[in-house]
Amino acid sequence: MALKALEKRSYSCEVRALSGDDGYNIVGRPIVYESRTDLGYFDEVIARGALDGADLTDVRFLINHDLRRIPLARSRRNNGNSTMLLSPDYDGMEIKANIDVENNSDSRALYSATERGDITGMSFMFSIDAEEWQDLESDHPTRRILKIGSVVEVSAVTLPAYESTSISARSNEELESSKVVLEKAREEYRQKNNPVETGSNELELEKLKFNFRSKL
Repeated sequence: MALKALEKRSYSCEVRALSGDDGYNIVGRPIVYESRTDLGYFDEVIARGALDGADLTDVRFLINHDLRRIPLARSRRNNGNSTMLLSPDYDGMEIKANIDVENNSDSRALYSATERGDITGMSFMFSIDAEEWQDLESDHPTRRILKIGSVVEVSAVTLPAYESTSISARSNEELESSKVVLEKAREEYRQKNNPVETGSNELELEKLKFNFRSKL
């Protein structure tokens, strides 16, 4: 079975640093339902309930998706032994990551930056099981993510790239990824709605190949 492509989404949101009897925690909301996001080539909305049935068995907490660094916390089946609690709800999903500020310098720096208000966004890495497109023939269609397959990682981010209705901070790599997604969706749409034309094009291609081989 082919591995499903992983995508990243980031949001500006309230990220809080909390301390108490259970130690030091980072709390935020990396997944937001029904929030329209401009990905450059199209708008995207994560439908309410898209996390229902999603695989959340092993989710790591990082900074800026830096997979080279050790996780600051981790949720394993969201059980009592996990250092991160995942809380899907009506509006998306909130996380509470218990971090070790005494023995981990990255955790200490993150907690300080969050407490000061310098961290203003969260992000997540996920796969998609079901989606639908609206107005694919327009210049700027809308993609609705109906079902998230799995979430593998969430991050505190220093520069949220996908602020609602804003693309000012998006990198060329992220824009190119959105372009590829849209081109694939449009090609599938054309094949579904113009099967005769698609078949004709394939037939013409085979004829060209035959004629070329005949001249060899």
